[in-house]
Amino acid sequence: MTPAHFTFSSTFILGLTGLALHRTHLLSALLCLEGMMLSLYMTLSLWTFEVSSVSFMPSPMLLLAFSACEASAGLALLVATSRTHGSDQLKALNILQC
Repeated sequence: MTPAHFTFSSTFILGLTGLALHRTHLLSALLCLEGMMLSLYMTLSLWTFEVSSVSFMPSPMLLLAFSACEASAGLALLVATSRTHGSDQLKALNILQC
């Protein structure tokens, strides 16, 4: 395993651990998801350079576009929940409450 592969895989694992363990605020969960998507983007970019195939070159840009859409949808949900519930804490987002 090269140092670049180790760095990107450990970045993804750290983002996943942060998402699993530190789920108090919606913003911190969104930041962990962004970190995971950024590490996937960097890994996919590195992999396409290693393979050097023309058919895989649009893959990182497609992943980056999906990441931007995910970020905008997450920020819209953050604004909507902070307006309706008064905070971005995930404990306040119980679906069973009226």
